[in-house]
Amino acid sequence: MLEVKHLETFYGKSQALFRVSLNVEASEIVALVGSNGAGKSTLLKTISGLLRPASGSVFFEGRDITGHPSHAIVDMGIAHIPEGRRLFPNMSVLENLEMGAYCNRTWKQREKTLERVYGLLPLLKVRQNQSAGTLSGGEQQMVAMGRGLMSSPKLCLIDEPSSGLAPVMVDEIFEIIVSLREQGLAVFLVEQNVPSTLEVADRAYVIENGSVVLSGGSKELLSKESIRKAYLGL
Repeated sequence: MLEVKHLETFYGKSQALFRVSLNVEASEIVALVGSNGAGKSTLLKTISGLLRPASGSVFFEGRDITGHPSHAIVDMGIAHIPEGRRLFPNMSVLENLEMGAYCNRTWKQREKTLERVYGLLPLLKVRQNQSAGTLSGGEQQMVAMGRGLMSSPKLCLIDEPSSGLAPVMVDEIFEIIVSLREQGLAVFLVEQNVPSTLEVADRAYVIENGSVVLSGGSKELLSKESIRKAYLGL
């Protein structure tokens, strides 16, 4: 479904990604793990069109989408759920969700899509008229995920969904991510919570200093001593 080939991205003169290659198949969760500043968020922004790569290619369902504008990439079926939620705090939960359906492909179907989102995230229906900025961190993360799902994506790019959340809410967020796979969506998940991430992911890539240094099945990587020492403290 998603294929990244030899991707290189810069911030000004500083190179952030070095010939990154990876792939995500349909209906699987693929994790990207690494330390702060390793290039995880940069990669997601490059895939979703927020950053333009200096070289390399991004293919979605066999189509070259390298350098396409973000709105066009959303319309193709890729939703980017960013780190830090990035909600409109003075708008209601419902208004935030509707913002996710603004692409041409999904606007006419937004009412049906909204019911599907409420089915997956019932708390959002209860809170639909509440200002998003008054919600807890975990509730805001659910709104961010719901907003992404309002674009009826085939692939979700999810960036640090557990950041700043209480452990009980972290568990709930990961359960939601698993349910996305069960509904047939592909998920490319960026997380620093490596144990929980590798528990739910089918495969994973490890990125260091802008380069992919390891990849494999999640259980295989979890068993590697280098991963356990570097990311699990074991």
